[in-house]
Amino acid sequence: MRLSLAAALAFASATFAGTAAAAPEAEHGSGRYPAIYEALPGLPDHVVYRPADLTRLGRERLPIYVWGNGGCSADATSSRNHLLEIASHGYLVIASGTIPGPAKPAAAPATPGALTVATKTGLLRDAIDWAQTENHRAGSPLAGRIATDRIAASGWSCGGLQALATAQDPRVTTAVIMNSGFFPAGANPINGVASDKAMLAGLHGPVLYVLGGPTDIAAANGTDDFARITRVPAALVNIPVGHGGTYMQPHGGVGAEVVTAWLDWQLKGKSDGQAAFSGPQCRFCHDPRLTLARKNFN
Repeated sequence: MRLSLAAALAFASATFAGTAAAAPEAEHGSGRYPAIYEALPGLPDHVVYRPADLTRLGRERLPIYVWGNGGCSADATSSRNHLLEIASHGYLVIASGTIPGPAKPAAAPATPGALTVATKTGLLRDAIDWAQTENHRAGSPLAGRIATDRIAASGWSCGGLQALATAQDPRVTTAVIMNSGFFPAGANPINGVASDKAMLAGLHGPVLYVLGGPTDIAAANGTDDFARITRVPAALVNIPVGHGGTYMQPHGGVGAEVVTAWLDWQLKGKSDGQAAFSGPQCRFCHDPRLTLARKNFN
């Protein structure tokens, strides 16, 4: 399927002395660890989401969740409710981009032909590098608190393409691809972002696709990706809300609920996370808010 220009534009538009910021809506997530986001001097091209009080973690370590924004934009707060929710369940979330200020609008209106990206795919790998280094940096509040071997690559729309590319990295444990999927051969309209169905063979860990149902402009791409995956466990969730997802609903809506359960299973080995996806009576198997397809599960 080739997207119209309008649809493609929508797809492409979608040290610790840093500045901590609560979301304007006072969103901190619903998990055990109320979360914040912050810009850090040692990581100028990213925003970190984490539990506000790291001492509450005790001996628990934070798996890593790196994120590509909708539209591959530079606004690392554009999905903040979703990201704060995940962080509040005990994850270190790192989004590409910055916190927009008064003189730096969150997003410029799409213009015909402006199919370029504001954040490079390599920023997701840079986030992994930083987290692995920070876990050992003397004086870091995160030292010894990061599960550096448990990593998810994720993103929305154009950011989902970045996540698929990042998931080729052998350090990545699982991929979470949201309202996204590789374009058919010759149909990629976005400069600077790889889109090649052959890269699906490079996925070496379980993968979750979260799509927005039949009105999602990325539904055909993501569904085709899922059909082509043969070697690794894969799940496909459809939430009938369209391409915009539930990212900015309170606590990130049902999309964040699905992703958190997946991460709890894949990165923390939690039985309740597994029970949400696995077995004939799985929690999401009969959830009226969504549909679930699975393959290559034990």
